[in-house]
Amino acid sequence: MYNKKIEFKTIPPYSSHFGGLWEAGVKSVKYHLRRILTLAHPTYEEMTTLMVQIEAILNSRPLTPLSTDPSDLSCLTPAHFLIGRLLISVPQPLVIDTKINRLQRYEKIEKLKQHFWQRFSTVYVSLLQQKLKWNYSSGDLQQGSLVLVKDKNRPPLLWLLGRVVKMHPGRDNVNRVADILTKKGVPAVLQQHRSSTGQHFVILK
Repeated sequence: MYNKKIEFKTIPPYSSHFGGLWEAGVKSVKYHLRRILTLAHPTYEEMTTLMVQIEAILNSRPLTPLSTDPSDLSCLTPAHFLIGRLLISVPQPLVIDTKINRLQRYEKIEKLKQHFWQRFSTVYVSLLQQKLKWNYSSGDLQQGSLVLVKDKNRPPLLWLLGRVVKMHPGRDNVNRVADILTKKGVPAVLQQHRSSTGQHFVILK
């Protein structure tokens, strides 16, 4: 460990607030994990598998753009610090709405993962969307900005990113609606705040 320059930093017992950022990540996992395990009774091996999949979800979240190139939809994630690239996931059938007693053991773990992804991705977008008081203007929405599009139908680890190609100012001359170009190739008119369609976007800073 000395050769790899690994240094352990301990905190006092029962003082999780000393942990800072990593304790916040642990808190986020515990909060959602308690809610998705209400009707599940996984074995040790199943719980280990689920925790690895949850770890992948947390390490796949977009943090900030990698470049200012309008054609570049890549972003920095925690996985870049661990393995140097984005995390990928094998596509799986959607089983989140299937009753857990009708699923095989592996499908039950997949259901729990999809349930965690649904909850965490929604909360993460909300955290990015938090605003200052109304008398402050962020003024961040600009043409070419990289945004995260909230789509409840996205499978785990596949965050939908896009670039602002055109803005539509409101009557108060504030940009809240924009044309967003994603990997799908067709610009979509989306709102910066939650809309009735279920799709909206937040800016990655």
